Amino acid sequence: MALVEPHYQPPLFHPPASAPTMRVLVLSSGGKDSCYAIWWALMKGWDVAGIVTINISGNDSFMFQLPATAIAALQAKSAKIPWLPITVSGNPDNEMQELESQLKPLIVGSMQPNSSSIWNQTELNNLWPNNWDLPEGVLRLSPNLPIDALVTGALRSDYQKTRIERMAESLAVKSYTPLWHHDPNQHMHDLVSHGFELLFTSVSADGLDEQWVGRTLCMQSLEELTQLSKKHRFSIDGEGGEFETTVLSAPWMGPKINLQGNSIWAKQSGIFAINHAALE
Repeated sequence: MALVEPHYQPPLFHPPASAPTMRVLVLSSGGKDSCYAIWWALMKGWDVAGIVTINISGNDSFMFQLPATAIAALQAKSAKIPWLPITVSGNPDNEMQELESQLKPLIVGSMQPNSSSIWNQTELNNLWPNNWDLPEGVLRLSPNLPIDALVTGALRSDYQKTRIERMAESLAVKSYTPLWHHDPNQHMHDLVSHGFELLFTSVSADGLDEQWVGRTLCMQSLEELTQLSKKHRFSIDGEGGEFETTVLSAPWMGPKINLQGNSIWAKQSGIFAINHAALE
């Protein structure tokens, strides 16, 4: 069942003055599911105080997406939502503790405010891919008020969900996974029908060839994806690692993101190497 009626345009950021406000952080890789979770929180009338993006310093992570996650900074800028990048090792024994320790002072509202409400270019330079132009005007997450809950876009990974829930319990906040066990076909259809424009940044499944790298999802390509998923028996929502996505536009965003890049294909998998990313 869809979260909302198709084509409904929600209020973007601020709930009615009389409504109780939940102040939340959304953990987002910039991919389809976390971006949908941001919209869900905004549709609830909650104050999305910030978008938290996990940067992996190592080579891999069982918990968090690796490719193109810096795009979340432009998504946040487009929607005028503050952004907070957090770097963890990717080591399964340590990464959740590393994330918790960096979130804790912000959750309780005790982090010292920075003198500027905007990330400066020197700070972003340490987080931003070398071959992308640095964005300007990305808002910094304010620590002035405590956080009530964490929101994630987990679909079916118990590994992800349970670890986030344990961390939230330790931080004394609630944890919400609004997309949990959504029907895969309906989920993908909802993304397209509600106006999420997503691009395939990596593919690694039988049936998904080089033409899918850098391709955007529309109703026509979704039908192709549906037929391929049936024929080759892979998860249409990519939950099995068949593909990764980046969201270029969404109902909660303002200006769209423009990407330039090239496809890199090796044997049976490929990635879209982004050379340039900027808002329209």
